[in-house]
Amino acid sequence: MKKILLLLVSLLLVCGTAGAQNLLKNLGERAKNAVENNLGNKVEDGVNKALDGVLGGKNKDKGNDNANDNDNSNRKSNRNNADNEDDDIAGNADDYNLVAQDAKNDFVRGSLIMFEDDMKDEMVGEFPSKWDLVRGNAEIAVINGQKCIALVDGDGWITPLVKGGIRNYLGDVFTVEYDMLFDDRPKNGAPSIELDIMHEKSEPDWELFTIYYHMGGDKQDIDCSYTRPTAEDYHSLEGRTTAHGAVVINDGRWHHYALSFNERAIKFYVDGKRVVNVPNAKAGAGWLTLWSGHTDVRPTYVKDVVIAQGAVDLYERNATDIESKLSEAAAAVEKAIAETGKFVTNNILFDTGKATLKAESMPEILKVAEYMKANPTARFEVQGHTDNQGSDAVNDPLSQQRAEAVVKALEEQGVDPFNLRPVGKGSHEPVADNSTEEGRAKNRRVEFIKK
Repeated sequence: MKKILLLLVSLLLVCGTAGAQNLLKNLGERAKNAVENNLGNKVEDGVNKALDGVLGGKNKDKGNDNANDNDNSNRKSNRNNADNEDDDIAGNADDYNLVAQDAKNDFVRGSLIMFEDDMKDEMVGEFPSKWDLVRGNAEIAVINGQKCIALVDGDGWITPLVKGGIRNYLGDVFTVEYDMLFDDRPKNGAPSIELDIMHEKSEPDWELFTIYYHMGGDKQDIDCSYTRPTAEDYHSLEGRTTAHGAVVINDGRWHHYALSFNERAIKFYVDGKRVVNVPNAKAGAGWLTLWSGHTDVRPTYVKDVVIAQGAVDLYERNATDIESKLSEAAAAVEKAIAETGKFVTNNILFDTGKATLKAESMPEILKVAEYMKANPTARFEVQGHTDNQGSDAVNDPLSQQRAEAVVKALEEQGVDPFNLRPVGKGSHEPVADNSTEEGRAKNRRVEFIKK
């Protein structure tokens, strides 16, 4: 405050009496208000600016230095007034240099092309010769001098003719690419569009997984619905992920779309940027379709379709230690079967008097499943055994139900149920004395007998 008074006195000496008085009055009121609001720094800054005007800019350098200091101070005050909510995140812009690395452009086309169609030799107005019709209608059109497929029906659905039209050409490692154009700039009607991946025995409306995008709005969502690995069928679609407002693709321009599937991982890209990344989906892809609905207003156009074997490298996730243990455990199963023709376990457990598997049974289920998937032609009788507590009328059907529960659990892990036959043995083949708890525990077992 003393410094402020000295500066005010200096103004009296430099300025004329009337002008000085008016200036002092004005600055005095500002100083009073500033003090009352605990903003001394701003007062000093204001006085420096006033001196700049009176002295013809002679105090300019000093004023700028103070202004910079006050700016930093004000920024800190603003953060304090906001309860310091941003201090731990960013701080001053000058204090941090945050750089985000985008690794979403990792698409690589499969190395072996199975299907390719650039439509160059097609006849305009005809149905595309390398495709088959599932439903609706499609024809060759020309957009800006480029031939393409126009899905012109309100329910247009087509599928590529690969190897004469078979439905098991995709496999577990593949890529799909295509260019697509849709124009909804007038905002007067937009289709629903899907890339559908089917199991070889699937009907058109039962997808293994699907990439879905609706062309309405200013920005478009990309949605992936997929079947989980534990599903019994190939069309449950209980898994789902959505990239909200990820792209603008209804602008009447060609955009490039790419899908990669590698054993379990689904990745989908728009114009080179990955927008879908599903780490664990059910395998079993056979064939694909392109579908466009509600295209009565204007068509959806597709060109330059390429399907290839190979995919983006599989990211192994963070499960190396578990996988190595499973491999070691599966080797124990293989050793037992090689030496005795069967694998016997007391570690597959059920709720008392029921055929409901306990959670602690899963490690044993997983190691048996791993062995069986590594030996896909081997067939087994899965035997359920009980102790002698209770009557045969209860134990015989219970042991059958437990054997069936084990088969179902193995099937959910990818084991072919064709190679497994559940058989209930009840308490008729004990391996220990049923008069003791220890003996009864040994008799409650599951056996995998190689056939």
